[in-house]
Amino acid sequence: MAVAASVVVAVGAVTGMVSALDDRGGSDEAGPPRVTRSPSLDSLPLLPSASPSVTRSPAPTSASPTRTREKATPTPTRAERKQSTAVVSSRLYRHPDSQVLEWVRDNPADPRHAVIESRIAAQPAAVWFADFTPDTITARVRAVTSGGSALGRVPVVVPYAIPVRDCGGYSEGGAPSLDAYDAWIDRFAAGLGSGDVIVVLEPDSIAQSECLSAGARADRFASLARAGRAMKQANPKARVYYDAGHSGWNAPGKQASWLRQAGAASTASSDGVFSNVSNFHATPDEIAHDRAVLDALDGPASLGAVIDTSRNGAGAPADGEWCDPSGRKLGRAPTLATGESRIDAYLWVKLPGESDGCKGTPGTFTASYAYDLAR
Repeated sequence: MAVAASVVVAVGAVTGMVSALDDRGGSDEAGPPRVTRSPSLDSLPLLPSASPSVTRSPAPTSASPTRTREKATPTPTRAERKQSTAVVSSRLYRHPDSQVLEWVRDNPADPRHAVIESRIAAQPAAVWFADFTPDTITARVRAVTSGGSALGRVPVVVPYAIPVRDCGGYSEGGAPSLDAYDAWIDRFAAGLGSGDVIVVLEPDSIAQSECLSAGARADRFASLARAGRAMKQANPKARVYYDAGHSGWNAPGKQASWLRQAGAASTASSDGVFSNVSNFHATPDEIAHDRAVLDALDGPASLGAVIDTSRNGAGAPADGEWCDPSGRKLGRAPTLATGESRIDAYLWVKLPGESDGCKGTPGTFTASYAYDLAR
């Protein structure tokens, strides 16, 4: 299995530090996520807001240099502006602290503003928690979930702190041990509140687990099963989904075997699986893959799947490029009404426009990339 490079950008709640790891070449076949930053307490609004205005997070103290200079982009045509309006789910939550919303606020005169605002910034997207900060994680998760509850909408949260994350590769980080991770998960679960919330549990933690020894893999799967139970015990309305990779990765039977070991077949810890996080595979391919995984999982009929459709509107590149590949497009708008059996939601887990490292500084919002995806 070839492993693609990835980048984690995590803003610490206390230091406001940005960590950007250099990208390197790889294959799309096992593309780990290039994640958005984690929200800090300082950046969270005191009251939930449905407007694009946000409070800026502390400025980073370090970042990797931009690999390519952003080119000037022509003013969008009237036709582009007209077709840029996307249907926004009335139930999924748009968290008011994101890099794209900051860009929209700070660049009202930019000729790309209308397209980026209407097609990306207006859409609900997942909130990642990628930094291991036990002392503040409960409050930060609670700020997001309470914001969604106050508006009657469903937030999507992504815990991403499993030890040996990304097999020690370019998104390395997370908790120092599984014991520390279990304790962090308990604090994460304590912030889930009592309203509806979707949890995308540890992208790549199962699909990319072959790098571990059999014993270490079993220990990881035990912690993931425990994590699902902890979240559903803390909030029975939480819907927890486990890593099914994507349609270009592991065979459904192999993935299902691992998922079963990680507790994904039990409703005590799981509501099903997720796929295509930060990747580009077409929605029909993901639907078929997820149904095959669920069939092989042989769990209760209530188990379903959620799919990351943020950047899969043109499907995966034929050459397997994973780093800001050209010619990609936004996928289907986030929604909880897919019209497809066993497919519970289309989600934007990866925020479109946050670079993988080739069209902008890794992990940060790049307007030229966002505009190319959106138009």
